[in-house]
Amino acid sequence: MSEFDNENKRGYLKEEFRFFHLKEQKTDSFSLHYHTFNKIVIFIKGDVTYLIEGKHYKLKPWDIILVSKNQIHMPIINPTKTYERFILWINDEFLQKDTSESFDLLSCFHMTSNNNHLLRLTNNNLELIKYRIYALKDSMTDNYLGHYTIKKCLFLQLIVVINRFFIGNGKIDNTVDVVYDKRIESLLKYINNNLESDLSIDTLSKIVFLNKYYLMHLFKEQIGYPIHKYIQEKRLIKSCILIKQGILLSQVCLDCGFGDYSTFVRTFKKKYGLPPKDYLKSINQWL
Repeated sequence: MSEFDNENKRGYLKEEFRFFHLKEQKTDSFSLHYHTFNKIVIFIKGDVTYLIEGKHYKLKPWDIILVSKNQIHMPIINPTKTYERFILWINDEFLQKDTSESFDLLSCFHMTSNNNHLLRLTNNNLELIKYRIYALKDSMTDNYLGHYTIKKCLFLQLIVVINRFFIGNGKIDNTVDVVYDKRIESLLKYINNNLESDLSIDTLSKIVFLNKYYLMHLFKEQIGYPIHKYIQEKRLIKSCILIKQGILLSQVCLDCGFGDYSTFVRTFKKKYGLPPKDYLKSINQWL
């Protein structure tokens, strides 16, 4: 069973959080994707490189990967090895309710905006994580009185500890296995901050001072997407966010950099299976 077998087709998360313990030997590959919720992957074993927004993390047992909502990612796995991991899907609104003025439980995810996604712990700190992970796993089959409260408390304890390690001094082993191209990292920041602007290949090649054909090749090699597809995906992600915020669809079209309204509607419908107006209705019904 894959985590994707349990996922709503639009990537929504109704619950406050979901927990999976998956172990499989796959013969097919994962594809690039994103979620509208935050995700934590705790890697147990296998031969896996995790690709997140152009950064390739070569994983070691008990590495923790944090993927913020709307970040494009996928695991690149060796299908001859069993891939085992714990996965947490996390609803923003749930953590925001339990956040105090002095401590934001989403801090570890905010930090991934700087492309820092991997937490590799020392042995002592790792034992604290293991204890809480296995306690949470055991609680998932508990149906006795107060079982939900226990699950919620164990989950929040785990999130607090991960935040402490991610933010604190002794958090990360400096020998993190990560490979990326700084030129592409810079370009990704520009794209994501200027989705409403002209992002033609000619414009982007001038920004990073690269031949446009070489840039297209390098981008596909680093990201896994052709550059035009990446831009389109990010514009669609932003359009969904703005639609949920109640922004007029004509303004959404402009703010997301679509050339004209008909192109926006056609592209949106091809991706999500329904036009923006119907998408908004479905969101309101689902809520």
